[in-house]
Amino acid sequence: MQVLVDADACPFAVKEILFRAAKREEMPVTLVANQFLRTPPSPFIKSIQVPPGFDVADTRIVELVESGDLVITADIPLAAAVIDKGGNALDPRGNWFTPENIRERLSVRDMMEQLRNAGIETGGPAPYSARDSKAFAGELDRFLARQRKSLR
Repeated sequence: MQVLVDADACPFAVKEILFRAAKREEMPVTLVANQFLRTPPSPFIKSIQVPPGFDVADTRIVELVESGDLVITADIPLAAAVIDKGGNALDPRGNWFTPENIRERLSVRDMMEQLRNAGIETGGPAPYSARDSKAFAGELDRFLARQRKSLR
C-alpha cells in the first residue's frame, strides 16, 4: 500500500502529518505536483514533479494508483477515478470519498460550477483549520490501523 498526494493544493499541515506517518509506519508517500516540492530526507518519502497543465498531476496519480492505495485529494473527479481503480480517497479535512457518496459529490460539484458559470457567487471552502488537521490525522490513523490489522 502506498499513499499518493495531490500536492499542489494540499495544506502544509497535512503534508507534515503524512511525513510523520511515513516514517512511523515505514510506508511510501509520494507527493505529485506541478511544482518542485521539498520533502524531508527519508527512504519512504518522494515527490514527482509533472509538467504544468490542466489535470496533469491528477492523470499521473491515476496512472500510479493501485487497488488498496490511499490518495489524499480534495479534487472530486480525481477521487472518483481513484475509487474506480479500487483505491481509497481521503480529503485534507478528513472526509472520505466512497463508492456510496462519490456520485452525489460529483453532482453537487457540477451544479456549483454551473452556478459560477452563470455568474452566481457561490463562495469557496472555509479556511483550513486546526480542527480540519485533527480530523484528517484521526482518519489517517484509523485507516493505517485497519491496514496493519489486515496484514496480520
